[in-house]
Amino acid sequence: MSKICKGCGVVMQSEDKTKLGYTPKPEADYCQRCFRIRHYDDVVISMKQGIDSDEVLARIAMMDALVVWVVDLFDFEANMVSGLNRHLLHKDILMVATKRDLLPATMSDQKLGDFLLQRLKELSIQVKGIVICGDLMKHPRRDENNSIDEIAYAIEHYRNERDVVVMGMANAGKSTMLNALCEKGDLTTSRHPGTTLDFNEINMDGYTLYDTPGLTRMDSLLTHVDDRLLKTMIPLKPLKPRGYQLYQDQTISLAGFVRLDLLGGHKVSCVAYFAPDLPLHRSKQEKADQLWQQHLGELLAPAIDESIKEMQMFEMHPKGEKVDVVIHGLGWFCVSGDVKTIRVYVSKYANVTFRKAMI
Repeated sequence: MSKICKGCGVVMQSEDKTKLGYTPKPEADYCQRCFRIRHYDDVVISMKQGIDSDEVLARIAMMDALVVWVVDLFDFEANMVSGLNRHLLHKDILMVATKRDLLPATMSDQKLGDFLLQRLKELSIQVKGIVICGDLMKHPRRDENNSIDEIAYAIEHYRNERDVVVMGMANAGKSTMLNALCEKGDLTTSRHPGTTLDFNEINMDGYTLYDTPGLTRMDSLLTHVDDRLLKTMIPLKPLKPRGYQLYQDQTISLAGFVRLDLLGGHKVSCVAYFAPDLPLHRSKQEKADQLWQQHLGELLAPAIDESIKEMQMFEMHPKGEKVDVVIHGLGWFCVSGDVKTIRVYVSKYANVTFRKAMI
């Protein structure tokens, strides 16, 4: 059997049910893994850490194609690719920033675009153009949603008679975007990283469009947590900011994943942008050690670490600036006011980025 699964791009086989591509029905269009993801949200084989990102980038670099780089706005920092232009030397790159609908509607696209340009400049990443889009899963072609038309126009503008290859981090929304662009639902989509397993060809009008496996960031919590927690960690609806006004040293705990200490301030604002099912706990900073020692995994849950001693600490001194404390894979805190020190504890598997506030 040399048939390709329409959902994930893997070569299908009927010999070994423990391996990728297995289907008990040779005539099927989807492998059993895709079938179970599509119908039951059940990942029989997790590939969160099974994709070789360097190999994917090397294959893309060999193609004579426009690169459409899909980036999740909610998890922007964990969607960045270090040395992207070096990996894809001389390639034309179009950024498609997805999941705009998760961000507050009060934030203008102009301000969001300025933020993206500034971050790309700071990260030394060059792209030909940027398209900001959202609501691609449920309402990609609603009258007031021009996302798909803008993506199609940008692709045609920059393609120059070449094929097009779509790349990005796992769970960035590549397959969702392609399903909307092609007006089909063939590609398997889910919240589970590693859904697309191989380069998947889609015939377009005059060129070939390639879906590719999601790249893996080993410093994102999404790469390391149990798959059953993903529904709790990944938002699907617009974020509802949760804000705190603080007048003394305080600690904000996000489930058992993050401890944020805000020190030396007399009037501090902290706004949390995370999935709504992740609980936040506010406490006096002086009692934070006792809280985390006694209640990690219980009151502070879900958690990935057994002790705060296993976690790593990041620290910054904002000097009055309004800053985001970004937890890769989870979301961010926006901190403003006269706080002197921001100290954050996260799992040893995760990374933290301090940046100028997005919102």
